[in-house]
Amino acid sequence: MLKVQNTKPIDELINFCIINVDKPIGPTSFKVCDIVREIFCAKKAGHFGTLDPKVTGVLPVALNRACRLSKYFIGHYKEYVGKMYLHSDIKEKELIECAKSFVGKIMQKPPVKSRVKRILREREVKEFQIVRKIGRIAEFKCYVQGGTYIRKLISDLGEKIGGAHMIELRRTKAGIFSIKNSHKIEEIKEAFKKWKEKNDEKELRKILIPGEIIQKVINKVKVKKDACNGLLNGRPLMIKDLDGKIPDSELICVFCKEKFIGIYRKIENQGTKEDYILAKPELVLN
Repeated sequence: MLKVQNTKPIDELINFCIINVDKPIGPTSFKVCDIVREIFCAKKAGHFGTLDPKVTGVLPVALNRACRLSKYFIGHYKEYVGKMYLHSDIKEKELIECAKSFVGKIMQKPPVKSRVKRILREREVKEFQIVRKIGRIAEFKCYVQGGTYIRKLISDLGEKIGGAHMIELRRTKAGIFSIKNSHKIEEIKEAFKKWKEKNDEKELRKILIPGEIIQKVINKVKVKKDACNGLLNGRPLMIKDLDGKIPDSELICVFCKEKFIGIYRKIENQGTKEDYILAKPELVLN
């Protein structure tokens, strides 16, 4: 699913790429970004969704120019697996039924330690499954809207069953990024070292995801070669530029052959048939 043409030189890839990090217990998400930035001697690094220090798993980290894509990846649905400690001897069947009651639209207030304003917000829980229960330890799996606090979800569940708190959590998916395709920090370091010291780029190419992966998140349209320069200089997208059909979506990512031009937002049709404006630039990578 994540395969995108990856034939650019490594230096170019590093300047516009995403790395799917398997975050360990301990460092903050910002610290992981710093570590990755230092490995690649990059100017910038940013993550697509915070994980608490004690939480492990999928943490996509963008390097350099790919940091500008951040807002288009944050907010997608996420999958977690974890464990909770039950404060009472509730039966497994009852626990399963109670977890089901949280599936759907819920109202959630961020926890006290969060950095966002503590007001009730609607979030969607698509799946909240009790995998198994051994004594007072229950393993769970959930698939939720971005911005949902799992620790708070477990706490709210506990209020209905005599108490519960989360003791372990691992993010297994974040949008299009999966734990199956993630890489540990030591693995990333070693791959970079092989490239630098032995000119062996095989492992590093498996790790560096081209920023062009944005086409898996936002619908893609191709434009004619003679339109590229004008679009890169910030002019709007016109009907005469198209080299194919325009997708039925508010946001579109524009490509000239395999070169990513930018992200455009559709507007109401303006102009004559010759200079019909379809969309205005929201992000141009010139």
